[in-house]
Amino acid sequence: MDQLKPSTSTDTVATAAPITGKEYILVPDAAGHLVVDGSIYKGGDVISLKGNFAAVVFNNLRGSAGSPIIVRNATGTVTTIGSPTWNGGSWATALSFSDCHYVKVGGQSSKSNFVVSGSTQSSRQAYFNVALAKHSDNFEVSNITIQNGGTGLWAKTEVVAGDLTTQYPNSYMENLLIHDVSITGTFNEAMYIGHTATYWDMTTNTPYYGSPSGFVSGQQYAQPIKWRNVKIYNNTVSGSGADGIQTSAIDGLEVYGNEVTNWATKHGSADAGGILIGGRTTNTNVHDNYVHDGWGELCQFYGSGENGATHIIKNNLFRDNQLDGVSLRGTNNAVVQILNNTIARIGGVGIRINGYLGMTAPQIVNSNAIIQPRTTGGTIYPNAYIYLENGGTVTEGTGGYANVKLPTVDSALVDINNYYMPLAGSPLLTIGYKK
Repeated sequence: MDQLKPSTSTDTVATAAPITGKEYILVPDAAGHLVVDGSIYKGGDVISLKGNFAAVVFNNLRGSAGSPIIVRNATGTVTTIGSPTWNGGSWATALSFSDCHYVKVGGQSSKSNFVVSGSTQSSRQAYFNVALAKHSDNFEVSNITIQNGGTGLWAKTEVVAGDLTTQYPNSYMENLLIHDVSITGTFNEAMYIGHTATYWDMTTNTPYYGSPSGFVSGQQYAQPIKWRNVKIYNNTVSGSGADGIQTSAIDGLEVYGNEVTNWATKHGSADAGGILIGGRTTNTNVHDNYVHDGWGELCQFYGSGENGATHIIKNNLFRDNQLDGVSLRGTNNAVVQILNNTIARIGGVGIRINGYLGMTAPQIVNSNAIIQPRTTGGTIYPNAYIYLENGGTVTEGTGGYANVKLPTVDSALVDINNYYMPLAGSPLLTIGYKK
């Protein structure tokens, strides 16, 4: 049962949301657990978590657009949540929200005040550190430190047979902000935002990634619902076993100001993107990110061109990894504007444009600096900078919008210790990444 201590307070969280309701200080039970029936709280209330929790579960929190419910650490304390010793069984999520709406969660003044520590055991791949499930939306997640466990931050709604609200296009999850979060050492993805399955087979309860022409007769299929209006910014992600920041099934997505490093430590053939813009995404903008020193591809794109969607990848510094730089594999003739990025020292090709999923319209590639592809050595052929396959096409800028393609870092005349900024006389003075 919740342990409640009502008080009054004028404190503010880091997001500067005013406290308009009551503050409740909640502590764990003897086993370290806390299960909260959110129906007793109102918009503007503050739930301050005090102590060390093995698991915290919130159900049915209901704030409002102008008066969210705030979940934070108690003033003057550090809140820790999670079970590093978890090795299977129940309580497989450290901090979970189910059917919760208009909520702000995070540390009062610093991410070091709100720490979620996941499993470090052999079964950790099944452990979730922070989960937003069952329609939870209108969320702001900020100022949290997440470490270890299986999946760092997970936000989606599963398809349920007979529940049309879980099936696209009958409903959406609206408005998600993720910022100033540190995620390190997860076994799976650091962030898993939106449902990756193209369809869900409700008969077998398994994902289906093909076209409707491959549906099995007599089985029921539906598409998972989407997010709408998601912003992911000013986060640091490192040491994830799979993708760094993975997104899918979102209408209106902005990813910016993040640093992603040392992702895909499991060296899998899939789940290896530093930043991944997944299937069923529309109207995306990936800009001003710093992605470096990882194993997989620096940036992967699978987004959709339906309804004239726009996609932008601009002013990112992508450098030093084992596979390709920017890889495009979109659907519905998606067109991506790839503008003013620096893509340097990649193990594969600089930009790969692959039309096998139906993205055959010309991609717009202007003012990028592509430096030293295929660092394993040998002759660098022209298609190592921009590689076309399976019907993929490109329109490159000319004149002041031309891409600059250089075989070595030395020839680029850049300061590799200062975000690859151009030095005097560099051919990159007017193009590429500008911090």
